[in-house]
Amino acid sequence: MFKCFNKSLSAKAQSRLYHSKSGIFGYNPEKSRPIDQHYKIPQRVQEARNQQSNAFRWIEAYRKFGHKLATVDSVNFEQRITSIEELNPEFYGLKRNEKVNTTGMVFTTSNESTIHEIEEILKDVYCKNVSAEFFYVQNTEEKEWLSENYEKILQETVSKGEKKQIAELLIKSQAFDNFLATKFPTVKRYGGEGAESMMAFFERVFELCATDDVKHVVLGMPHRGRNNLLTTMLNVRPAKFFKKFQGNSEFSIDSGAMGDVASHYDASVGIERNGKKVHVSMLRNPSHLEAVNPVSMGKTRSKQWSLGDYSYGKTGGNTPSKVLNIQLHGDAAYPGQGVNQECLMMAYVPHFDVGGSIHMVVNNQIGFTTPAKRGRSTDYTTDLAKSVEAPVFHVNGDDPEILMQVTKLAYEYQRKFQKDVFIDLNCFRRWGHNELDDPTFTNPALYEIVNNRRSVPDLYAEKLIQSNVLTADDANKIRDDYMDYLNKELSATSTYEPEKTYFQQQWTGFQVAPNSITYWDTGLDYSLLSYIGRQSVSYPKHFNIHPHLQKTHVGGRLKKLQEGGKIDWATAEALAIGSLLYQGYNVRLSGEDVGRGTFSHRHAMLVDQKLNEMYIPLNDLDGGLGGRLEIAHSILSEEAVLGFEYGMAIDNPNNLIIWEAQFGDFANGAQIIIDNFIATGETKWMQSNGMVMLLPHGYDGAASEHSSCRMERFLQLTDSKENSPDSDNVNLQIVNPSTPAQYYHVLRRQMVRDFRKPLIVVAPKILLRLSDAASQYSDFQPGTQFKNIIGDVRADPSKVTKVILCSGKHYYNLDAERTKQNIDNVAIIRVESLVPFPIHEIQEEVKKYSNARKFIWSQEESRNAGAWSFVRPRFEYLIGKPLSYVGRAEGSTTATGDGKTHRMEAEAILANSFTS
Repeated sequence: MFKCFNKSLSAKAQSRLYHSKSGIFGYNPEKSRPIDQHYKIPQRVQEARNQQSNAFRWIEAYRKFGHKLATVDSVNFEQRITSIEELNPEFYGLKRNEKVNTTGMVFTTSNESTIHEIEEILKDVYCKNVSAEFFYVQNTEEKEWLSENYEKILQETVSKGEKKQIAELLIKSQAFDNFLATKFPTVKRYGGEGAESMMAFFERVFELCATDDVKHVVLGMPHRGRNNLLTTMLNVRPAKFFKKFQGNSEFSIDSGAMGDVASHYDASVGIERNGKKVHVSMLRNPSHLEAVNPVSMGKTRSKQWSLGDYSYGKTGGNTPSKVLNIQLHGDAAYPGQGVNQECLMMAYVPHFDVGGSIHMVVNNQIGFTTPAKRGRSTDYTTDLAKSVEAPVFHVNGDDPEILMQVTKLAYEYQRKFQKDVFIDLNCFRRWGHNELDDPTFTNPALYEIVNNRRSVPDLYAEKLIQSNVLTADDANKIRDDYMDYLNKELSATSTYEPEKTYFQQQWTGFQVAPNSITYWDTGLDYSLLSYIGRQSVSYPKHFNIHPHLQKTHVGGRLKKLQEGGKIDWATAEALAIGSLLYQGYNVRLSGEDVGRGTFSHRHAMLVDQKLNEMYIPLNDLDGGLGGRLEIAHSILSEEAVLGFEYGMAIDNPNNLIIWEAQFGDFANGAQIIIDNFIATGETKWMQSNGMVMLLPHGYDGAASEHSSCRMERFLQLTDSKENSPDSDNVNLQIVNPSTPAQYYHVLRRQMVRDFRKPLIVVAPKILLRLSDAASQYSDFQPGTQFKNIIGDVRADPSKVTKVILCSGKHYYNLDAERTKQNIDNVAIIRVESLVPFPIHEIQEEVKKYSNARKFIWSQEESRNAGAWSFVRPRFEYLIGKPLSYVGRAEGSTTATGDGKTHRMEAEAILANSFTS
């Protein structure tokens, strides 16, 4: 199947373009957030504080220490402090009956109050069912805003209508859990029992977003209460869950998806509040619960990119983004999983800043079965937030009204300052880790309290009944009506058919990959490519380029382009990316110092040597459809950064997302993202993505951590079949290209196809500058494409008695040895695509060598690594000939750290390849 890319893009294709050349994409330095905006406290406020300094010190003490006395523990399990000397007004020489001018001191409805009156206010807002930590915030304006608005909002009243709304949500949430417990008693459902108040959080934040015309809410959430939210607020039919609990798939039979547990379901839905709509995306999550958080940030960033919304990532007075990221966490997982610290460290980094996230920790006060105090070394589960000076609001889970008020405060803070903010919802788990677990084995004292206390919805309904806001009949009707609805949904499972939720919205027009290997014309006219190549090394007239780059990078590339030969790896990459930009696709290249490249070969971003300003030449292409290149220098993280990039890739198929590891096996740090999202996302969830992972690989004497990308791990993760011809319909593509042109074609192929698959590139190091590996201009012209194998054009088939198969950089070592020994009876076949495995093309190539009696797989890697274990069964089963191994012996490490040993091993591999 051969397809040619149509250079005449449709109106739909053109509509997705981002045309602006301003901001972080152009000739501007990367802007960091200012530490302080030099905010000045109004003079009248400062004078009042100076005149009443003791009173102000006392009030500030409540803001600093009040949380230590707060009654936020909904089960009162841990003994708490009952008094703090600094909170006693007498400690400052104050008398309770003396009056204080409250201007700029504390928020009250009166300009003058007694110390006693102020004390009651401070106790109510800082020491009861809610408290706050923000005294560590260094920005003066933020701290002043937080003090005033926290005290103001918590003195506001919740209307009767809002109270009824809360009651309805809590009662429905409880009814859903009770229904499941009755109808599906042996199913783990990870219900919301004990944490039902979280519904008040979601209701308020969705309402505020709709009112503010926020376009998208992107939500990353673990299991706890997830199904309750999906069914009560995000319009997912309970029948979908019931059918799953009955043992059926959530996908149609012909989708090819394996499906996942119900507690991993997602939603993408428009919801309406007060006559306005907001779109909510709840992401699929694996059981590595916190791993979804960077994915949610990446999806948020992608939506901001699509909207042209670049006002995020700046502090003070700027219009906030129309996309909001919300993350929910578990109390044990949040401090325990390192990905959360990585996410916080990305929060305000250019190219990863999403304008602040709202976090809520559902604090069960127990992790799996581990008591809270054994699950962390900090006082609070949210103490990581202090590392980025994010304010934290601690709330008693039995008080959903306070939670709703605090949600408003958190939302307004995030909108104004575009920074992260945390809510710590102190609640409990009614049944332990799941409904089939017995937590009394390890936590008898805690669960004696839990088992003898009433539910949150019942307590709240009773409170409203006693205050005449709700009647018992009202509460019963809400529950009974919802139970009737759930029973109808249960009855409907026999006729319910899963709705198609994939290849919609921005994915419309894309499809599942075909059950064959397809071929795509990714060549372009060399005059266009030459222009793109020249532009890739251009810079403004007064730009102070590094003198070494002027000579080697700029001069060298221009010469190669003019001659049309010896196109190196970095130039081929620039041609691929530049041509995609020209055709309207956006490209994002992310990783540690990727602008320069680990091996100082790329220089896709130039830095003015005097002004320290950065310039991306490919963002100034003339003509074309205006795609943009984003160079995202990441923090020294793999898991969170790769998760972020995956989130961007699943959101928009028209953006090419590339992540480059500094060295190939550094991807080990992101294995959770690879295993649970990249390799399995489509199989489990029908969630396609076309992201690219570049993993520098090659045995050059650099020892274990800098030699191997562990390609064997990626090969093991594929669903490529051993006993049948392969196809494009695999979960991963894995290539080990040996020429720059091959790399060029495989990058372009990612975008011009009508389906998306993750691409793992076993990327080179030495080949980046190896002249023998260079490509000619003819390798890029129309009619050319990525070659799954590269046959031997030097060997005479009639003389060949041995065929060596290899992959990637190793070919050049073998070819050099063949030339050195003047061997003419050995052919070398390069297998460029490992997945899909091109068995038909290998069969055709092998047929040329009818006199061959020996077939060898030669590799640099150890026998228990590399591609050997993957290639052998496919070759022997489908070709029908035995395949022998040449390479390093089995090893527990990927490579020796001794230079002499490395050379001996390398020489032995080459010798044995031709003599064995």
